[in-house]
Amino acid sequence: MKPIAMLLTAAAGLTISCGAAAQQAPWAKPDTPSGPRDRIYAAEQFSNTVSVVDPSTNSLLGVIRLGDPQPMNLSPLYKGQVLVHGLGFSPDGRQLAVVSIGSNSVTFIDTATNAVRHTTYIGRSPHEAFFTPDGREVWVTVRGEDYVSVIDASTFAEKARVKTPGGPGMTIFSPDGRYAYVCSSFNPELAVFEVKSRKRVGTVKQPSPFCPNIAATPDGQQVWFTLKDVGKTIAFSARPPFAILKEIDTGPITNHVNFARTPGGQFAYVTIGGSNQLKVFRTDDFSQLATIPVGSLPHGIWPSGDGKRIYVGLENADALAAIDTATNKVVAQIPIGQAPQAIAYVAGGVPSGDGRAGLQPLGLAGAAAHLKLVTLEGAVATSVTLFDQGLTQVLQAAVTGLAPKRAYVLALAEHGDGSGALQPLAKFMTNPAGSAIVNAVGPIRQLVSSEASVPRRNLVIAEGGDGASTKIVQVQQR
Repeated sequence: MKPIAMLLTAAAGLTISCGAAAQQAPWAKPDTPSGPRDRIYAAEQFSNTVSVVDPSTNSLLGVIRLGDPQPMNLSPLYKGQVLVHGLGFSPDGRQLAVVSIGSNSVTFIDTATNAVRHTTYIGRSPHEAFFTPDGREVWVTVRGEDYVSVIDASTFAEKARVKTPGGPGMTIFSPDGRYAYVCSSFNPELAVFEVKSRKRVGTVKQPSPFCPNIAATPDGQQVWFTLKDVGKTIAFSARPPFAILKEIDTGPITNHVNFARTPGGQFAYVTIGGSNQLKVFRTDDFSQLATIPVGSLPHGIWPSGDGKRIYVGLENADALAAIDTATNKVVAQIPIGQAPQAIAYVAGGVPSGDGRAGLQPLGLAGAAAHLKLVTLEGAVATSVTLFDQGLTQVLQAAVTGLAPKRAYVLALAEHGDGSGALQPLAKFMTNPAGSAIVNAVGPIRQLVSSEASVPRRNLVIAEGGDGASTKIVQVQQR
């Protein structure tokens, strides 16, 4: 199909009639007014918790603790979950599927009681899980391998494996349940499957290999996916031949995408971790409507059941931001656990009672320190969070503003300007957008804080990854 004809066809298919009822992803259900029975869930990677938020009051009710922080989770006898990351929910809102990357597991949680119903262990490094629109199966992308694990939603047993390109990132389904779209985190190839037969029926070329997230529009006409390594977002037709409709340069560390269908139209919301923003696009002509500053390293995103709010997990701020879709303004920020990844808004998740059973206080899961690294000219380029694990911290740096595909080292320097001996913490390679997510572990807060009882060190980024480089490019903001 020629590009002009393709665009006209897509635009015609996306027209929202004035009489049509608004619908929200992922199953194109009619609007559900928000209320105290709704819940927002956030999967939190470093505290190994799931935060539970009441959107009617924008308050944290507590956390479901699936695992312990370090060093307890390093024991050979440890049975909890590690690196709680992915999150999906059933069409009836009664069940969560929580993926833990480090323990290769999917934990099924009853939303009414917050109780764990079952934990299914699958292949290496699963990433995301989602229920089919009929609620009978859960498709889990096993990113460390080359298949999707299909789990029976009633027995919690793996019933099949769907072969994919290596490193499947996430599966999302067409609202009618016909197609499953599986993007890749290691190959520039998105695969489309027929859900009923599990046969591959299409391919979409990814402009780069690293797709972390994919979502289908509520009207069933489009699928959008993000490319974290090159800072792009791609929209393609949800129907054969699955043609690409638009490639958008969204920015460094482009994370997740989701949609809200409102009286004003259907809009895509994309989290841009490198600029701490949320970008809003129309889905008819793909024009950008707004840019919303939201906080440090926005990651997961989900709309309310009526599309009036969009909720964003702030990975380096341990918070959940609520955005009014009518004004595209942040209206609330809610403290939650450490490093939220995927989030989900479940309308009517609590059918009765207060929904607080089994929840624990946030406690240590909310403890973190925040730093910034600046260029030698003084421009803020990198946000750093030190997630408290007791005597040590997990350091996470959202690095931007560097040369693409080049080796660097995050290190401790003797002096604030980066001079003196360097003590390397983590070597890393920037992606094609000149950004990276860098992690390290240690008693780092005790070394870099102004209250340090030992000779203070300063976080810096230097060129080269061999420890011999002395060319400092970013220093800790004083």
